[in-house]
Amino acid sequence: MRFNLSRKRYAMAVDTRKCVGCSACVIACKEENALPLASFRSWIETETRGRFPDLAMEIRSERCEQCTDAACVANCPTGASYYAKGGVVLVDRSLCTGCKACVASCPYGARSIHPDGYADKCTFCLHRVDKGLKPACVAACPTQSLAFGDINDSGSDIAKVLRTRQWKQIDTEAGTKPNLYFLI
Repeated sequence: MRFNLSRKRYAMAVDTRKCVGCSACVIACKEENALPLASFRSWIETETRGRFPDLAMEIRSERCEQCTDAACVANCPTGASYYAKGGVVLVDRSLCTGCKACVASCPYGARSIHPDGYADKCTFCLHRVDKGLKPACVAACPTQSLAFGDINDSGSDIAKVLRTRQWKQIDTEAGTKPNLYFLI
Protein backbone atom coordinates (compact mmCIF):
# COMPACT_ATOMS: atom_id res chain seq x y z
CA MET A 1 0.00 0.00 0.00
CA ARG A 2 1.29 3.46 -0.91
CA PHE A 3 0.61 6.47 1.27
CA ASN A 4 0.08 10.05 0.26
CA LEU A 5 2.37 12.35 2.23
CA SER A 6 0.90 15.49 0.68
CA ARG A 7 -1.05 17.90 2.87
CA LYS A 8 -3.55 18.39 0.07
CA ARG A 9 -6.88 16.61 0.33
CA TYR A 10 -8.99 16.81 -2.79
CA ALA A 11 -12.76 16.72 -2.36
CA MET A 12 -15.88 17.44 -4.37
CA ALA A 13 -19.30 18.82 -3.52
CA VAL A 14 -22.53 18.33 -5.43
CA ASP A 15 -25.20 21.00 -5.02
CA THR A 16 -28.42 18.99 -4.91
CA ARG A 17 -30.44 22.20 -5.34
CA LYS A 18 -28.75 23.00 -8.66
CA CYS A 19 -28.19 19.55 -10.19
CA VAL A 20 -30.87 18.83 -12.81
CA GLY A 21 -29.68 15.34 -13.73
CA CYS A 22 -28.70 16.32 -17.27
CA SER A 23 -25.76 13.85 -17.32
CA ALA A 24 -23.30 16.39 -18.76
CA CYS A 25 -20.88 15.27 -16.03
CA VAL A 26 -21.31 11.61 -17.00
CA ILE A 27 -20.73 12.32 -20.69
CA ALA A 28 -17.73 14.60 -20.00
CA CYS A 29 -16.17 11.86 -17.87
CA LYS A 30 -16.69 9.23 -20.56
CA GLU A 31 -15.20 11.50 -23.23
CA GLU A 32 -12.25 12.71 -21.14
CA ASN A 33 -11.27 9.21 -20.08
CA ALA A 34 -12.10 7.44 -23.37
CA LEU A 35 -14.37 4.97 -21.58
CA PRO A 36 -15.95 2.09 -23.48
CA LEU A 37 -19.65 2.37 -24.25
CA ALA A 38 -20.86 0.29 -21.27
CA SER A 39 -18.35 1.73 -18.75
CA PHE A 40 -19.05 4.61 -16.39
CA ARG A 41 -17.05 6.34 -13.65
CA SER A 42 -19.90 8.66 -12.65
CA TRP A 43 -23.67 8.44 -12.73
CA ILE A 44 -26.85 10.26 -11.73
CA GLU A 45 -28.95 9.12 -8.76
CA THR A 46 -32.44 10.36 -8.03
CA GLU A 47 -34.13 9.85 -4.71
CA THR A 48 -37.78 10.62 -4.11
CA ARG A 49 -39.00 11.05 -0.53
CA GLY A 50 -42.38 11.68 0.97
CA ARG A 51 -45.88 10.60 0.25
CA PHE A 52 -48.02 11.83 -2.60
CA PRO A 53 -48.80 14.69 -3.03
CA ASP A 54 -46.03 15.90 -0.68
CA LEU A 55 -42.98 14.59 -2.54
CA ALA A 56 -39.43 15.84 -2.72
CA MET A 57 -36.86 14.66 -5.22
CA GLU A 58 -33.10 14.92 -4.82
CA ILE A 59 -30.80 14.56 -7.82
CA ARG A 60 -27.16 13.67 -7.17
CA SER A 61 -24.19 13.36 -9.47
CA GLU A 62 -22.23 10.47 -7.94
CA ARG A 63 -18.80 8.91 -8.36
CA CYS A 64 -16.00 7.44 -6.26
CA GLU A 65 -16.01 9.13 -2.87
CA GLN A 66 -12.17 9.23 -2.71
CA CYS A 67 -12.31 7.98 0.87
CA THR A 68 -9.61 8.84 3.39
CA ASP A 69 -9.87 5.28 4.79
CA ALA A 70 -10.82 3.55 1.56
CA ALA A 71 -12.02 -0.02 1.93
CA CYS A 72 -10.92 -0.68 -1.65
CA VAL A 73 -7.31 0.19 -0.80
CA ALA A 74 -7.35 -1.86 2.40
CA ASN A 75 -8.83 -4.90 0.64
CA CYS A 76 -6.73 -4.89 -2.54
CA PRO A 77 -4.52 -8.00 -2.35
CA THR A 78 -1.98 -6.77 -4.93
CA GLY A 79 -1.53 -3.13 -3.89
CA ALA A 80 -3.03 -1.97 -7.18
CA SER A 81 -5.39 0.39 -5.34
CA TYR A 82 -3.45 3.18 -3.67
CA TYR A 83 -3.55 6.79 -2.46
CA ALA A 84 -2.03 9.34 -4.82
CA LYS A 85 -1.57 13.11 -4.73
CA GLY A 86 -4.25 14.86 -2.72
CA GLY A 87 -5.52 11.58 -1.27
CA VAL A 88 -7.07 10.55 -4.59
CA VAL A 89 -7.55 6.79 -4.76
CA LEU A 90 -6.14 5.36 -7.99
CA VAL A 91 -5.63 1.93 -9.56
CA ASP A 92 -2.29 0.78 -10.96
CA ARG A 93 -3.53 -1.21 -13.95
CA SER A 94 -0.27 -3.15 -14.19
CA LEU A 95 -0.79 -4.56 -10.68
CA CYS A 96 -4.55 -5.16 -10.89
CA THR A 97 -5.60 -8.76 -11.48
CA GLY A 98 -9.32 -7.97 -11.78
CA CYS A 99 -10.11 -10.08 -8.70
CA LYS A 100 -12.98 -7.71 -7.74
CA ALA A 101 -12.03 -7.49 -4.04
CA CYS A 102 -12.16 -3.70 -4.34
CA VAL A 103 -15.50 -3.82 -6.15
CA ALA A 104 -16.99 -5.96 -3.37
CA SER A 105 -15.56 -3.80 -0.57
CA CYS A 106 -16.67 -0.39 -1.89
CA PRO A 107 -19.81 0.67 0.02
CA TYR A 108 -20.63 3.21 -2.71
CA GLY A 109 -20.70 0.93 -5.76
CA ALA A 110 -18.11 3.19 -7.38
CA ARG A 111 -15.89 0.52 -8.93
CA SER A 112 -16.30 -1.71 -11.91
CA ILE A 113 -14.15 -4.00 -13.98
CA HIS A 114 -13.04 -2.43 -17.25
CA PRO A 115 -13.52 -4.65 -20.32
CA ASP A 116 -9.70 -4.95 -20.42
CA GLY A 117 -9.80 -6.75 -17.04
CA TYR A 118 -8.69 -4.18 -14.44
CA ALA A 119 -10.65 -2.28 -11.78
CA ASP A 120 -11.74 1.16 -12.93
CA LYS A 121 -13.10 4.21 -11.10
CA CYS A 122 -13.20 7.99 -10.94
CA THR A 123 -9.80 9.62 -10.56
CA PHE A 124 -11.05 13.19 -9.95
CA CYS A 125 -9.30 13.69 -13.33
CA LEU A 126 -6.00 14.01 -11.50
CA HIS A 127 -4.30 14.27 -14.91
CA ARG A 128 -6.24 17.50 -15.50
CA VAL A 129 -5.86 18.79 -11.93
CA ASP A 130 -2.06 18.42 -12.24
CA LYS A 131 -2.26 20.88 -15.16
CA GLY A 132 -4.29 23.40 -13.15
CA LEU A 133 -7.60 22.38 -14.74
CA LYS A 134 -10.84 21.31 -13.10
CA PRO A 135 -12.03 17.70 -13.39
CA ALA A 136 -13.95 17.19 -16.64
CA CYS A 137 -17.27 16.76 -14.83
CA VAL A 138 -16.86 20.06 -12.97
CA ALA A 139 -15.83 21.92 -16.13
CA ALA A 140 -18.79 20.55 -18.11
CA CYS A 141 -21.57 21.13 -15.56
CA PRO A 142 -24.00 23.68 -17.07
CA THR A 143 -25.59 24.52 -13.71
CA GLN A 144 -22.26 24.83 -11.84
CA SER A 145 -23.51 22.34 -9.28
CA LEU A 146 -20.08 20.72 -8.78
CA ALA A 147 -17.32 22.26 -6.66
CA PHE A 148 -13.82 20.79 -6.42
CA GLY A 149 -10.54 21.57 -4.75
CA ASP A 150 -8.23 21.09 -1.80
CA ILE A 151 -10.40 20.90 1.29
CA ASN A 152 -7.39 21.94 3.41
CA ASP A 153 -6.99 25.20 1.45
CA SER A 154 -9.41 27.71 2.98
CA GLY A 155 -9.45 29.69 -0.28
CA SER A 156 -10.47 26.76 -2.49
CA ASP A 157 -13.93 26.48 -4.04
CA ILE A 158 -14.69 23.33 -2.04
CA ALA A 159 -13.64 24.81 1.31
CA LYS A 160 -15.66 27.97 0.70
CA VAL A 161 -18.86 26.13 -0.23
CA LEU A 162 -18.62 23.71 2.70
CA ARG A 163 -18.27 26.68 5.09
CA THR A 164 -21.37 28.40 3.75
CA ARG A 165 -23.80 25.55 3.06
CA GLN A 166 -25.27 22.61 4.91
CA TRP A 167 -24.10 19.30 3.57
CA LYS A 168 -24.39 15.57 4.05
CA GLN A 169 -22.43 12.49 3.09
CA ILE A 170 -23.69 9.08 2.02
CA ASP A 171 -23.17 5.91 4.08
CA THR A 172 -20.81 7.48 6.63
CA GLU A 173 -21.45 4.51 8.91
CA ALA A 174 -19.10 2.53 6.63
CA GLY A 175 -16.25 4.37 8.37
CA THR A 176 -14.41 5.20 5.15
CA LYS A 177 -14.36 8.99 5.64
CA PRO A 178 -15.65 9.95 2.18
CA ASN A 179 -14.57 13.14 0.42
CA LEU A 180 -17.73 13.64 -1.64
CA TYR A 181 -20.19 16.08 -0.11
CA PHE A 182 -23.80 16.69 -1.05
CA LEU A 183 -25.01 20.25 -0.45
CA ILE A 184 -28.58 20.36 0.84
